Amino acid sequence: MTTPALLPLSGRRLPPLNLGASAFPHHRATLRLSEKFILLLILSAFITLCFGAFFFLPDSSKHKRFDLGLEDVLIPHVDTSKGGKNLGGFLIHGQGHDEHRHREEEERLRNKIRADHEKALEEAKEKLKKSRDEIQAEIQTEKNKVVQELKKKDSKPLPPVPLPNLIGINSGEPADPDIREKRNKIKEFYLNPWEGFRAPNPGNTLRPKNKKVIGRNSQMGATIVDALDTLYIMGLHDEFREAQEWIDKNLDFSVNSEVSVFEVNIRFIGGLLAAYYLSGQEVFKIKAVQLAGKLLPAFNTPTGIPWAMVNLKSGVGRNWGWASAGSSILAEFGTLHMEFVHLSYLTGDPVYYNKVMHIRKLLQKMDRPNGLYPNYLNPRTGRWGQHHTSVGGLGDSFYEYLLKAWLMSDKTDTEARKMYDDAIEAIEKHLIRKSNGGLTFIGEWKNGHLERKMGHLTCFAGGMFALGADGSRDDKAGHYLQLGAEIAHTCHESYDRTTLKLGPEAFKFDGGVEAVAVRQNEKYYILRPEVIETYWYMWRFTHDPKYRQWGWEAAQAIDKYCRVSGGFSGVKDVYSSSPTYDDVQQSFFLAETLKYLYLLFSNDDLLPLDNWVFNTEAHPLPVLHLANTTLSGNPAYR
Repeated sequence: MTTPALLPLSGRRLPPLNLGASAFPHHRATLRLSEKFILLLILSAFITLCFGAFFFLPDSSKHKRFDLGLEDVLIPHVDTSKGGKNLGGFLIHGQGHDEHRHREEEERLRNKIRADHEKALEEAKEKLKKSRDEIQAEIQTEKNKVVQELKKKDSKPLPPVPLPNLIGINSGEPADPDIREKRNKIKEFYLNPWEGFRAPNPGNTLRPKNKKVIGRNSQMGATIVDALDTLYIMGLHDEFREAQEWIDKNLDFSVNSEVSVFEVNIRFIGGLLAAYYLSGQEVFKIKAVQLAGKLLPAFNTPTGIPWAMVNLKSGVGRNWGWASAGSSILAEFGTLHMEFVHLSYLTGDPVYYNKVMHIRKLLQKMDRPNGLYPNYLNPRTGRWGQHHTSVGGLGDSFYEYLLKAWLMSDKTDTEARKMYDDAIEAIEKHLIRKSNGGLTFIGEWKNGHLERKMGHLTCFAGGMFALGADGSRDDKAGHYLQLGAEIAHTCHESYDRTTLKLGPEAFKFDGGVEAVAVRQNEKYYILRPEVIETYWYMWRFTHDPKYRQWGWEAAQAIDKYCRVSGGFSGVKDVYSSSPTYDDVQQSFFLAETLKYLYLLFSNDDLLPLDNWVFNTEAHPLPVLHLANTTLSGNPAYR
């Protein structure tokens, strides 16, 4: 068998080798043309190699050594007094090079390397003499120096901005002793879990049953930030100052961590802005602006619709893997307006305002099936994803922020009000129904049909309808106030029909089942605030005592069934007389649930709704009296 040639042989077969005399051809006097060509090719390659060696091999006389890791690597050197010339800022050798000078230079470099090497050895010996604790302390000191330098670099001075006219940030003390006692009881609820965060590294979330903190080494401190304004509103000023000190010294956003843009905006930026407006302490404003800058890369998409998540360090964004075809979520990219408008106000930088207004303009141009906003929008294509519409999870706070953008602008942002009114009319037509038992509920639109299920998250809508009643179309204020009352009643029934008198995550209206959870994974309660939020708004607008009564019933149930040794825990089944704890105290329990309960038992002069608008995490932001409703360029206010 013949081994195949590396080059083709044009189909010729090599003859077998014969060692006889006749196998050797006679000597030729001349070379064939092909052989001459090969020799010429070899000769030309040899000449090229020689010239290359002459011109391109390194010349130690032209450059300093570059393999020593020195500061002056590959820097040409020349003495211009000896024939060198300057070309474009670089020194180039002339013909008269001083070899003696070159040798001295090399000797100097060798001596420098030797000295540096000996110094490093001495330092290493000194390090080895120290204990492990001393070495770790030195490392931590160096780390702290780097962190402080980064903080100084990020701490850009912000322009002085006058605070809006702030009304009702104190007082609210009720005259009725019974109401005052209940109010004080809510404050006691708050202080019990707060003790779990009074530590040098408070972490993000409390495990109250085991008295542990999730994310103890985290530099974000989610619950501290989310709970700040509640401390201030409750008059817990010592605790507030303690939290402020931790935020000033420890809150750091230069971490390699992927976060939810939506959650960070409503909890951190909203919480910091509210704390700034309530207290006037600049540190909260500075921290809010620093964090907001970390979120801006999330908007770098083909449509300007932000990614759901962004890495705070790299700025790389992405969407949730479970969202429809890589879509962004309506309730997430639609719940930025309040905080971003305030950021532009406080910084004088229109970039934040422009980001959220771009989202609004894009949504206005899009077709909406049945006038409804689907929950999913692809940030690459600008097309709707799955046609699923909900006033609960995935959609809820988008509608809330349309209304609150109008309220926050002192009712001058008529564009936002029109979008809200249009959306509510479509929701009332397609999603709101009455059950056979007479309960008004808000279902979900899925694939062309209505699912007769309502989530705990949807219960916020009762308060939203009441809040938006004034200023509604066709003098329908009374209609929407009544609609809010009906939703509040339905949500109260979802609580009252459980064993623990706490509401399930979702409840059905099918057949004979009304306001009751059917599936096991919908029977849990995780200290959510939406029902109590609606009670508070309905109390503010009607002063009907049943809302305070319903709120107190919920507070007693929370105290009885959710309180554990280190705080308050969610429960896994509200229909069981022996509840199992999930051992998680969500940050919104302090930020929202207890805040709304405290306000429910306070007078109306505490954070009056004519002057304050609450973001979707219950952080109060003041009404801004806009002189220019378009906010083009730098925002203008009076």
